[in-house]
Amino acid sequence: MPKSRVGVLISGRGSNMAALLYASRAEDCPYEVVLVAANDPDAPGLALAAAEGVPTFARAHQGLKRAEFDAIIDAELTRAGCDHVALAGYMRLLSPEFVAKWQGRMVNIHPSLLPAHKGLHVHEAVLAAGETVSGCSVHLVTPELDDGPVLGQTRVVVLPGDTPDTLAARILIAEHQLYPRVLAALVQSRTSPDALLARVRQLALALPEAEEKLSHGSLGFFVRGGKFFAYFSYDHHHDGVTGLLVKASGVEEQAQLIENDPGLYYRPAYLGPSGWIGIRLDTGDNDWQHIEDWLTRSWRASAPKRMAMLPF
Repeated sequence: MPKSRVGVLISGRGSNMAALLYASRAEDCPYEVVLVAANDPDAPGLALAAAEGVPTFARAHQGLKRAEFDAIIDAELTRAGCDHVALAGYMRLLSPEFVAKWQGRMVNIHPSLLPAHKGLHVHEAVLAAGETVSGCSVHLVTPELDDGPVLGQTRVVVLPGDTPDTLAARILIAEHQLYPRVLAALVQSRTSPDALLARVRQLALALPEAEEKLSHGSLGFFVRGGKFFAYFSYDHHHDGVTGLLVKASGVEEQAQLIENDPGLYYRPAYLGPSGWIGIRLDTGDNDWQHIEDWLTRSWRASAPKRMAMLPF
């Protein structure tokens, strides 16, 4: 399965960017860093990324409205074919449009145990509060500052005599360990066959009287007393594809769907001549409402007449 393509946004030295980059060199890492972009052309992390052969982009944000600048960065991420975005010391508040575009696919690392101590001057606040434990958090990015769902945390003990600098230095080590691990888990949760099957199973079995069993080497979903309405296909016939097979109205609709969006739809082996359509699930950018709609439509085409018109 191809690796997820990650763009990393930085504003300074980029030490967390470097941690993500070097972790990505492992053969079993599910992502690769394909772009490092900065809002400061003098950010030291750009030179490091370039030396490691990673494409870079830099543009000063001064004089541009937030949404205008974010549109420039988004265009570069899109041009690089990025599937996910990782903020690594990116000192910019993001526009709602940018956050919405990358919702669920953009992460940030913060040097505290969120929800405690959002924003700046974290280590000073921890020491002023007399806390004995601090740490770092990786979270999904939402429009609110440091407020998205937390995906992972590492606790770091506050030592007697710590200063903001000494505490920050130890937490930075924890950040470098935590960030690649959590990003990898996020990527795998969106693209691994097990995770995709779990999501498909949840949607398929929520339909009335739906059951599952193996059929023709794939896990299939059928209506009790009726026919199969979907199959989960993982590298079936060694095609390297993870997909969902559902019933189209026939080969004409099948052909039209593939022509209109060949990156999403494909003609599956064996079931293709019968008008079934394959929907790719391994691109990392699934529209699950669209998939649910297809499952429902296919269920109606397969259910007994007494059930096909059920409202749900």
